[in-house]
Amino acid sequence: MQQPNSNLVIRNPFGTMDVPAPDDAEVMHYAISAVLSGDADDLNAAHWPSLPALSDPLDGSWASRWNGGADPTIAGDTRERWKQGRAEVRVVGERIYLRFDWDEGRRHGLIDAVRDGGNGLIGKYINLTNPAIVRPWIGLVVDATRIDGCFPNGRLDFRR
Repeated sequence: MQQPNSNLVIRNPFGTMDVPAPDDAEVMHYAISAVLSGDADDLNAAHWPSLPALSDPLDGSWASRWNGGADPTIAGDTRERWKQGRAEVRVVGERIYLRFDWDEGRRHGLIDAVRDGGNGLIGKYINLTNPAIVRPWIGLVVDATRIDGCFPNGRLDFRR
């Protein structure tokens, strides 16, 4: 019987599986081509979560939502439909980790990102429920209550 590897080092502060190669060439190529304006016409500009606004830095509780893919585990789901849930953001050194859920907390995802310039974020997403799903992601910290984000198939946004 083989013993499990107990020498694994987890980078993210949530103790879950890490996002593989969050700074690879696929991520950098996507970051060059994707654009987030952060303006009042953006899809994430309207206030949509029911969480109280807080005045602390990025660390803490957020609401999340994503679209651009149909989750086959949710009956009747479509690519256009927003999947909403809770999120937690933790800043550890130069890395920013965004762990979120959807489908009433039955599905989970993790983003591992770094700051790009002042307010930009560049990283990668992994579906913790189905780790075969990994995508590049970029974000824009508009303010302490709004992070606009996108991946090649759609949006993945955060609000307080």
